[in-house]
Amino acid sequence: MEYSLLLIFWYGILHAFGPDHLTAIADFSIGKDKQKTMLITILFAIGHGLSLFVFAKILQAMPLSHEILAYGDVISSSVIIAMGVYLLWLVATDRIRLRRHMHEGKEHIHIWFGKEHDHDDKVAEGSSFTMGLLMGAGGVRGMLVTLGAVGSGNVDMTMVAAFTAGVMVIFGGFGLVLAFLNEHLLTNERNVRRAFGVAGVISLAVGTHILMN
Repeated sequence: MEYSLLLIFWYGILHAFGPDHLTAIADFSIGKDKQKTMLITILFAIGHGLSLFVFAKILQAMPLSHEILAYGDVISSSVIIAMGVYLLWLVATDRIRLRRHMHEGKEHIHIWFGKEHDHDDKVAEGSSFTMGLLMGAGGVRGMLVTLGAVGSGNVDMTMVAAFTAGVMVIFGGFGLVLAFLNEHLLTNERNVRRAFGVAGVISLAVGTHILMN
């Protein structure tokens, strides 16, 4: 059993390197501080693992063809494309704002969208969890192949925990890189706009590539 969980943990690591996952995390983490960036990556990983568990359970009770399973890739790629369009829309309509101020003697930079300055990041955190759930549909086929290699093909929460742990290793490391870039590069509105623009273009490219293949 230990070997099986190690295999699933390793699969989670490999799975996390998918450009669609890293792109989604980057989209939600631009301009966030280290704590919020790490929370976003963790919620995305949990949502992703939970989604795979639910889909795998459904497929155990209701076998589906590979053609139907392929729609999971359509869902995940469509979400990435929609996110890219949204980011580019924010840039094009000049809705990105940045403000510096002091908290307890330490300078903070806050980034928000629109005219009102809002500190509430619950929307971004909830959206990252939802994104993880939706994009989990795109990993169903890969998970089934891995479970077949494991042997029994029965999915339980221990397997999901091993997979999610593997995903979190990569997502957490990527989140730290993003947090570093946010702190040292996204210090003015021009750089923030460029970052959102680049993220939007990459999202469109990655989502379109997945959709076309």
